[in-house]
Amino acid sequence: MAGAAKKKKGGKKSPKPGATLRVRQFRSAIGYGPDQHQTLRGLGLGKPNSVRELVDTPAVRGMIRKVSHLVAVENA
Repeated sequence: MAGAAKKKKGGKKSPKPGATLRVRQFRSAIGYGPDQHQTLRGLGLGKPNSVRELVDTPAVRGMIRKVSHLVAVENA
């Protein structure tokens, strides 16, 4: 069976097309490392109470997980 395609097992579900997340920064990043400051900037945040609607992708979810103690997420 040379060249037969194999099915991928498991894996995570991909987000629905056009799904968005509303991310709000509720705590200042003062006192945290520069990597967390840069992650907030990458999300488009920077000051407490700033809000962004972002496309729900694995990359964005990973960034949110990294600064989960500084941001709140709600489905938009």
